[in-house]
Amino acid sequence: MDKNGDFPARARNLFAFSGRVWYTDKEYFQGYIMAESQRQSLFSAVQPSGAVTIGNYIGAIRNFAKLQDEYNCIYAVADLHAITVRQEAAVLRRNTLELMALFIACGIDPEKCVLFVQSHVPAHCELTWVLNTIAYPGELSRMTQFKDKSAKHADNVNMGLMDYPVLMASDILLYQAALVPVGADQKQHLELTRDLAIRFNNRYGQTFTVPDGYIPKDSGARVMSLADPSRKMSKSDENPNGFVTMSDDRDTILRKFKRAVTDSEAEVRYDPEHKPGVSNLLVIYHAFTGKPLAEAEKDFAGKGYGDFKLAVGETVADALAPIQAERARLLADKPYLNEVMKRGAEQAARIARRTLSKVYRKVGFYSGE
Repeated sequence: MDKNGDFPARARNLFAFSGRVWYTDKEYFQGYIMAESQRQSLFSAVQPSGAVTIGNYIGAIRNFAKLQDEYNCIYAVADLHAITVRQEAAVLRRNTLELMALFIACGIDPEKCVLFVQSHVPAHCELTWVLNTIAYPGELSRMTQFKDKSAKHADNVNMGLMDYPVLMASDILLYQAALVPVGADQKQHLELTRDLAIRFNNRYGQTFTVPDGYIPKDSGARVMSLADPSRKMSKSDENPNGFVTMSDDRDTILRKFKRAVTDSEAEVRYDPEHKPGVSNLLVIYHAFTGKPLAEAEKDFAGKGYGDFKLAVGETVADALAPIQAERARLLADKPYLNEVMKRGAEQAARIARRTLSKVYRKVGFYSGE
């Protein structure tokens, strides 16, 4: 634009690029940029810790794709968080690449959001150190997840486990995120993030946006274990039949659903209290078909559990097949994935550096200016 805020004459009838879409109309382009700046920012990250379950997909990753058209979305592969539990270096690198491919295969568009690997943006660690100076050992040691992981990994209770929530706070606050999609197991960490933001702002002046939790309108019920519907579906389940992963082949998916725990009533009805296994299968069926639970019940009225479980398994397998094919295609194109990660890291670093520079100035670090 020139000094009058107009596009150069030679460019007025040419395409204008917003970073996502090409436009030919100047006023529309300017309006788009204004609308973009008024969107709220939303941040979320997923650890590359191995298999991703259909519970992770339904509860988080699938929603990421939906949200990218409503918010300025910033999504990360959280490899720094992953090393709080011992990792094999080669496996972590492979998991990072595979999770990035899965993100894109599930509809997350690098042209519509910032998509990057956490360790590629050093500002995450830099802000964590500053926030550590206003975080207290007592509040970190009370975190439920710290207690749970310390018990589960008693041979590796490291400071990273305790400091995990401060790094998570840095992830969010760096990008001035107004919204953070959270599950029940992360609410405590989000509260700490809010506390640290308020504490810093009170001490040094307004710096951080204080984020709120975001619960999608159609989040629905949680996906529970197929083997024990009283527990959340988790890849750490000792019984491999309890969870279905995004990479399970069709035969494996059908076998796991055929073995899913139900009850002795032989009636397909949504009743989480009295029929948790059947209700869990209905939730999964609803999630992959979009049918209301009442309609799903009608689909299986008068049918036995064998037919019901097979139908749910086939529905899941059919839905995952195109995602698995696209993920395989992307993994075969490593240069493309590397370019996506490089570009995403550059975009994320620009945003993060603005916040970190402000923080450094507020706390008194000398910049040489």
